[in-house]
Amino acid sequence: MSAAGIAAIVVASVLVAALAFYLIWVVIILRRLVDTLGKVVFGVGSIAHRVQPIGELVGEINADLGGVADALEALARDLDGQQEARAS
Repeated sequence: MSAAGIAAIVVASVLVAALAFYLIWVVIILRRLVDTLGKVVFGVGSIAHRVQPIGELVGEINADLGGVADALEALARDLDGQQEARAS
């Protein structure tokens, strides 16, 4: 076998080894990424589970505040009526 043939085989082997190394490195990085994303998904699910009861409470608070808003609007109308009566 000639020197050029041996050199071609060596260069091709080095290229294949380099590509294999980079592909293995990408697989390692992707596995770490999958692990991290699994932890993030678990954390978000945990947060969603913990805040689930808040939805019902917010509805009750909103209903209570609706009554307060109506009372304040009535008070504001009464005060405006009193100020107009005093101005007349």
